Amino acid sequence: MVYILSKSILCRKNGFFITTQNPSIVPLLSSCVRYLSMDTNQSSVIVSYLINSFGLSPESALSISKSVNFEKPGKPNLVLSFFKNLGFSVPQISKIISRCPTIFFSDQPEKTIFPKVEFFRSKGASSADLIKIFTIYPWLLKRSLENQLAPCFEFFRGFHQSDEKTITAIKRYPSILSRRLEADVVPNINVLRDNGVPASNILLLIHYHPQKIGMEADKFRKTFEDVREMGFNPSKSQFVLAIIALTGTSRSMWDRKVDAYKTWGWSDEDIHRAFGKSPWCMTLSEDKIMAVMDFYVNKLGLDSAVMVNRPLLLSLSLKKRLIPRGSVIEALSSKGLIKIGCGVTKLFECTEEQFIQKCIECYEEAPELLKLYNEKLDLSKQIGDQQSGRPRPEIPFGLFRKAVHSS
Repeated sequence: MVYILSKSILCRKNGFFITTQNPSIVPLLSSCVRYLSMDTNQSSVIVSYLINSFGLSPESALSISKSVNFEKPGKPNLVLSFFKNLGFSVPQISKIISRCPTIFFSDQPEKTIFPKVEFFRSKGASSADLIKIFTIYPWLLKRSLENQLAPCFEFFRGFHQSDEKTITAIKRYPSILSRRLEADVVPNINVLRDNGVPASNILLLIHYHPQKIGMEADKFRKTFEDVREMGFNPSKSQFVLAIIALTGTSRSMWDRKVDAYKTWGWSDEDIHRAFGKSPWCMTLSEDKIMAVMDFYVNKLGLDSAVMVNRPLLLSLSLKKRLIPRGSVIEALSSKGLIKIGCGVTKLFECTEEQFIQKCIECYEEAPELLKLYNEKLDLSKQIGDQQSGRPRPEIPFGLFRKAVHSS
């Protein structure tokens, strides 16, 4: 091996090339080869450890091995056991190390990792809470507990007045605890306060969409001004909903959604009107818009203008609410027991208990109708169980109703 290297490597000195046939260079090459051999062996050991201990694929293990190093597995094993004892599964731990590998190779995990986890536990976070927080944003474990995590937690707790509610908000967007309070969060909240946004609506934003309040201050103020220029009243719930909608929708996304609504005959004025009533209608995907409009217009035969006046209907779940209830309504219509018109939309907005009372229990065909309704609900549940991933946290339907009726 050394001989081959000595034949192929050239050294340059004072502008002249000198072949490494010179015997004096052989000891140096021998040292290089031993170093390379040791480095290769060490990398192989780390890769094997990552595969066997964390369940990583060879490709992932090889990639991670380039950014970590250890002589003995004592420290990473300690961190690994710590997370397993908290209830983290191997796949969940694998996800964490894939995203932020240095966490498991901390020199002093007792000082740098464990206290941060214990901090959240002291605030009432369950194992399920911890799993969700750290699998979504493991980089929190690299933040300072004293200078970042604890101050941020206490700041947001001041709005929630409850550790439990604060943990709930953090689970929705864990990286909010890494935001700069004085540079971004506080100025954004002050913009809302100084312009008449009630504390209850500021809390709505912080609790359900904390990432919005953590935007860069300049961008947040620009969005605030855009919403105000659209005619929204800062004292109303729609104002905050409009901020959420605009900050989560790019110009190109907005245009695609406008085109989707225009497919169903809406004008620019219709879209502006619907957005003013329920800003959430512009956060829906194009697929959702098309599917729900198809249900109302082609399935039930309603005019698309009905949704302009009641855009809240567009936010309802197609599988969990519209299809099950629509099947019952169609069955009643086919028997001449109910007439489908614009007034039927109220049956989609009412609670499930109210719907069952109005559309099932009061008819002789109740057993048949209830069976149909439950079949559609079960099908919806099966589809939901088969789908991977979770929908983003959204503001509860009750708050949408409040926002619409306060306009």
